[in-house]
Amino acid sequence: MVQYCLFYIALSFFSHLTFANMANTQKSTERWQQIEHHARLQTVYFHAWGGDPQINSYIQWVAKQVNEKYQINLVHVKLADTSEAVSRVLAEKAADNNTQGSVDLIWINGANFATMSEHSLLLSQWANYLPNFKYTDPNNNPAVTYDFGIATNGMESPWGQSSLTFYYDSATIKTPPETLNALLKWSENNPGRFSYPKPSDYLGMSFLKYALTVLHQHSSDEIKNQLNQVVNAKTKDKILAPLWQFLDTLHPTLWRKGSHFMQSSAQMRRLIDDTELSLAFTFSSAEIPAAVARYDLIPSIRSYAMADGSLSNTHFVAIPYNASHAPGAQVVANFLLSPAAQAYKQRPEVWGDKTVLIQHTLAPKQQALFTHHNTHPSALPIDAIKRTLNEPHPSWVKAIQMGWQARYGVSQ
Repeated sequence: MVQYCLFYIALSFFSHLTFANMANTQKSTERWQQIEHHARLQTVYFHAWGGDPQINSYIQWVAKQVNEKYQINLVHVKLADTSEAVSRVLAEKAADNNTQGSVDLIWINGANFATMSEHSLLLSQWANYLPNFKYTDPNNNPAVTYDFGIATNGMESPWGQSSLTFYYDSATIKTPPETLNALLKWSENNPGRFSYPKPSDYLGMSFLKYALTVLHQHSSDEIKNQLNQVVNAKTKDKILAPLWQFLDTLHPTLWRKGSHFMQSSAQMRRLIDDTELSLAFTFSSAEIPAAVARYDLIPSIRSYAMADGSLSNTHFVAIPYNASHAPGAQVVANFLLSPAAQAYKQRPEVWGDKTVLIQHTLAPKQQALFTHHNTHPSALPIDAIKRTLNEPHPSWVKAIQMGWQARYGVSQ
């Protein structure tokens, strides 16, 4: 009798859970249907960096797709720097414009996310409710719930993954340097053939963060952990000292002997094409074969990843708190997470941006969408990255910029 009682109690309990889950699922479905209903015919202003023709073309493809599927008019507002959109939302908040913002969706991560989060400029707890968010396996994948060590709290939806990728002219370099120390020695032996943009440029800052992280690979855990935390004024100089020592040695070997630095990645790419430089880098590996295909880089260019680690991060899309068309922005963000959109974006000839979806969460037909191969000889091999390096806390950006400017930027 006791066993039967326990059985019926357990059955009742699990039945209750089943009905509760069904009710929650139905509620979520109805909620999403309402969002899709309100999104119809909305014009969504997507503020995103517009410096890469390949990425711009992909966003245009997305615009066509969401228009056909959801009757949403997606407008790509091309930015030179994401901070432009951040400043716009800040200005709107200062003017008490809390409901009719001009930015509906923004491509963002890192320091810009930290700024918007700190000033309560983002809509919260929406990204984790997107139907396609489950494909990122969020419970076991902190890369989609933390941005440079800061919890996203549903304020961002992951879009892709990028890593620092180096490229070189194989006609003049047979064996490129594959570690930071090897890069220094190579530059000493090949003066003037390498450089990096100013750290005010995203790519220039990425190179400095890569160098700083690698230089501390053998430091104590206490020191390494500080790179993942807000800058501590008491230990900042000690942590940055190896970077300045490295740059003091590197700079005299650089293009123009380190007396002048490029303004952007585009300028660095032009210097490679003009054969003034033999070695460069990018945070968008797909940029390289695309540039070769449109004759912006010579055919002998090849891509590779550093053996001591590739600085990597997840990039996201976010919705400002005062977005005029938040439903439409959520539908677009959900489409960006769809297996079809992620697989198309990952194709090397389209963008080559690594997907944020976890394969075991996908059905076999969805997994099949990702079965394609690199065909262009200048493309980064799929298995090239053996080790990834996490981005330091966003507060280190300002610390590095100020230190670099004080030491090397006075005459720039």
